[in-house]
Amino acid sequence: MSEERKMDAANRRDFLMMAGAGAAVAMAGPSPALAQRPAAGRWRNAIIVNALGGLSNPNVFSKGADSAIQRGVRRRRTLDARTLADAHASGVTAVNCTLGYVAGEGDPFEVTISDIANYDQMIRAQSRDLVKILTAADIVQAKRDRRIGLIYGFQNAVMVGDDPTRIDMFADLGVRIIQLTYNPANTIGDGSMAPQNRGLTPFGREVVERLNQNRIMVDLSHSGQRTCLEAARVSKQPISINHTGCRAITDLPRNKTDQELRLVADRGGFVGIYFMPFLDLDGSAMAEDVVRHIEHAVKVCGEDHVGIGTDGPVTQIDDLESYRERLAEEVAFRKRSGIGAAGEGPNTLPFVIDLRGPTQFHRLAELLRARGHSRLQIEKILGGNFLRHARTVWGG
Repeated sequence: MSEERKMDAANRRDFLMMAGAGAAVAMAGPSPALAQRPAAGRWRNAIIVNALGGLSNPNVFSKGADSAIQRGVRRRRTLDARTLADAHASGVTAVNCTLGYVAGEGDPFEVTISDIANYDQMIRAQSRDLVKILTAADIVQAKRDRRIGLIYGFQNAVMVGDDPTRIDMFADLGVRIIQLTYNPANTIGDGSMAPQNRGLTPFGREVVERLNQNRIMVDLSHSGQRTCLEAARVSKQPISINHTGCRAITDLPRNKTDQELRLVADRGGFVGIYFMPFLDLDGSAMAEDVVRHIEHAVKVCGEDHVGIGTDGPVTQIDDLESYRERLAEEVAFRKRSGIGAAGEGPNTLPFVIDLRGPTQFHRLAELLRARGHSRLQIEKILGGNFLRHARTVWGG
């Protein structure tokens, strides 16, 4: 490591230590009336789509409760006032939320159906703020109505089991994005941490065909390289990689090679850059790393195919020191279960420390603007490119 790189890494560690030294902040959010206040600033009118994220308040945590991924099931959902206020303040128009089984206990199919029902109930109960996204036109309408659009997506396709006709049912229930694999291998193909790096299985090809028939977005995040390349080639519709980084900059398995990025773009697809530690080899990714990866992806893919998929919520964690204890438990579980990835660890925060909270999207836009990107280019990255891809796949 060069002396300059060592100094940069030390500066990052110092920043993280200072950020984590603060005491817990009061967790009571703004009044519900604030949830209807539009985002202010230069990017107020931009459509912002988080191609993989979520809405939650990570500060609300019951001591001793397992995480959702460990339980394999989810309780009935509702979003508190702070979560809604932060989402509206951030300007986010729509977000791809992970529903259903990823790993852990429970039957994947049953867990997934239950989770879809929970989300449907939550949207009905909070319809003033939330709307279910089924077409690209719904995203545009959500912006007009000042509601947050929820896109139903899976981060593993194991709930399909051995029956591809289940995909028809998921489509009817409003699922619009299905990621083929998580980090390990499954019956469809290999994830990014599967050592064999096999491509799509014969069953995987059936699944891709069925997803195309139902106009469900095929997501190759977390996939192994061969699985990604083969799916991009056999899919009759453009595919997406909704949350990733660029391996040419940071050589970690969760990031995509230029070959993968270029093929996805050449076939009309979409690539979302995440706000995750995998953007930096030391695991302490900063906003400048997000910008570097976005700019590299634009160079490889072109400005019409790159966006953002943060892989995190809008509401930030107030007490980082307490959070580290929970994080260590989660990382240990992921390792035991075989679903962890190279580049994550108990001391690696799964977000970008200086690009979080309700200002994260507008701050990114300003950083890109300072780098000389035009307003049109920035608005494409914030959500326009995802919207274009959604129109191609979903219609509307």
